Amino acid sequence: MAIEISATTRKAQGTGASRRLRKANRVPGIVYGSGEATMIDLDHNTLYYALRNEAFHASVLSLDLDGKKESVLLRDFNMHPFRQQVQHIDFQRVDAKKKIHMKVPLHFINADIAPGVKTSGGIISHVLNDLEVSCLPADLPAHIEVDLAHLDLGHSIHVSDVKLPKGVEVAGHHHASDAVATVQVPRGHVEAAATEAAAAAPAADAKAAEAKPAAKK
Repeated sequence: MAIEISATTRKAQGTGASRRLRKANRVPGIVYGSGEATMIDLDHNTLYYALRNEAFHASVLSLDLDGKKESVLLRDFNMHPFRQQVQHIDFQRVDAKKKIHMKVPLHFINADIAPGVKTSGGIISHVLNDLEVSCLPADLPAHIEVDLAHLDLGHSIHVSDVKLPKGVEVAGHHHASDAVATVQVPRGHVEAAATEAAAAAPAADAKAAEAKPAAKK
């Protein structure tokens, strides 16, 4: 079921009008695409908490505008530099028959049983946290799972390894060989190994010197 958000059409425009809306706990915004752009405003608190929901950023939303519902995507929003206040928001209308480009969050599973973690003591490094995809609106996933169950120490999962839902393709700047996640040796272990090696070096040099036969006079 689509996430719903309500808005009303706003008539007044400009900096002063937007400032008055914000004082009244409303957020100015715009809906564009397939037709004329429509200026809107929304309840601030409802919108603020909706933005904390990961799915709100990567789903087709149902926008109730003056009682009429239309499908939209969240395209952009601006926050106040230091207050917890949404300043402006942009939505784009969705055509059910046209493919959309969207960043979808990645959910990593089975990290705890990956051999590189469980057996070798490595740590997972997430290189990508989302993937830009292309698909019809009806096929847009809320997230994409990345299974780490077979990942060994020093190895990576690449974009080409990610299993995509039916009808979904990788888009944007991604390449098949791009790493999505890797298992690395913890930095502390690397530093400890380097320290041990440095400490062992003088001792090895001393042993080598003792083993050398004395030079004949």
